[in-house]
Amino acid sequence: MSFFVVLLSLALLMFVAYRGFSVILFAPVAALLAVFLTDPSLVPPMFSSVFMDKMVGFIKLYFPVFLLGAVFGKVIELSGFSKSIVAMVIRLVGRERAMLAIVLVCAVLTYGGVSLFVVVFAVYPFAAEMFRQGDIPKRLIPGTIALGAFTFTMDALPGSPQIQNIIPTAFFQTDTWAAPWLGVTGSVFILAVGLSYLEWRRRQAVAKGEGYGDGHSNEPEAFTHEKLPHPLVALLPLLLVGVLNKVFTILIPEFYGKSHSMTLAGATKPVATEVSKVAAIWAVEAALLIGILSVLLLAYKTVSKRFAEGSKAAISGSLLASMNTASEYGFGAVIAGLPGFLVVAESLKHVPNPLINEAIAVTTLAGITGSASGGMSIALAAMSDTFIQAAHAADIPLEVLHRVASMASGGMDTLPHNGAVITLLAVCGLTHRVSYGDVFAVTCIKTMAVFVVIATYYMFGA
Repeated sequence: MSFFVVLLSLALLMFVAYRGFSVILFAPVAALLAVFLTDPSLVPPMFSSVFMDKMVGFIKLYFPVFLLGAVFGKVIELSGFSKSIVAMVIRLVGRERAMLAIVLVCAVLTYGGVSLFVVVFAVYPFAAEMFRQGDIPKRLIPGTIALGAFTFTMDALPGSPQIQNIIPTAFFQTDTWAAPWLGVTGSVFILAVGLSYLEWRRRQAVAKGEGYGDGHSNEPEAFTHEKLPHPLVALLPLLLVGVLNKVFTILIPEFYGKSHSMTLAGATKPVATEVSKVAAIWAVEAALLIGILSVLLLAYKTVSKRFAEGSKAAISGSLLASMNTASEYGFGAVIAGLPGFLVVAESLKHVPNPLINEAIAVTTLAGITGSASGGMSIALAAMSDTFIQAAHAADIPLEVLHRVASMASGGMDTLPHNGAVITLLAVCGLTHRVSYGDVFAVTCIKTMAVFVVIATYYMFGA
């Protein structure tokens, strides 16, 4: 019975998310429903001491990353740098290779620290124009953008500043560059198989005589070929974020050590910080901050005209994204404290291999919640100690745990109720029925890549 209570709660959250209701509102409702069905007297204390405590703890750690990432993405957009990068990639790859060009543009932007949601809005007009010129069905645009933005640059490539690559650092005391060769191997697999799949789908359409199509909604306006910044200038802030992320990852622990204490004026006890748990987060925050400043320095006149309104939109977006994920994190903490979750945890322990165990747990919860960061946070909050103990017993480096957890979070997370998928389809003016099949195929490829990486580790090591 306790297991079905957990399933009911998860099903409710998935249903309301699919129907478009706010997770911020319904995550506590779903969690407390499970508590009520288990022991009604525990509802108030579980809400205050577990749900809110974990929710606030997540915001404390990660909100600055959401905020700085959103602002960085917005100034990259306002400056015209994103358009310049798109134009450069199109020139290099060629307009006849529209799918490859869009995937590479998305990859450059997301690996450079631009928010996934910002990438969708920034790239779609160019994708629509290129697909129209190449007479490629518009329905393939969401799958193409998903491959470039929601997969290997999000959590597989080492050093990615996306939140899905940052969350494991707090649990495993690693950094965003963990297990670099495994990450590169997974990225190559995803890119090669994903592009092969999309090309196969394009050829199918050509064989049927299907082109871009007519009567589409939300069609972008025709390009105005305004003067764009030089591509090297546009790339500089992205390169700065990537390089400085690595530099600060090395320098911060050397400067502060594993822990740091400070005594505030008038205080009787020092304030201690476990630097080892937050060094990777500090590194990303510092790199993003310098990235923002570099854009303002390089394109002050262009950005300053719309910075006030643009930054408000970015801040609103970061608040919504972080609160959604934090609510799911609080939801997971409540569920993890119920008897029914022990049934799930015990069943997962029966998977003898710690890496496969972790991959299945993380991707399952990411799929249920419809959030890579939310599902991974739930899994690691509940089971990271178990994963670590099993890894130590099997002599597996924690860096490998980090990479597997990060990549698994971006596996089955893009089920139909995923917020990024819903946004992507809405921006493209397409429906789940028309275009979700290709997004799901990319999702399956990404999930397969996790197990390819695990196999690679056992064959060749980290």
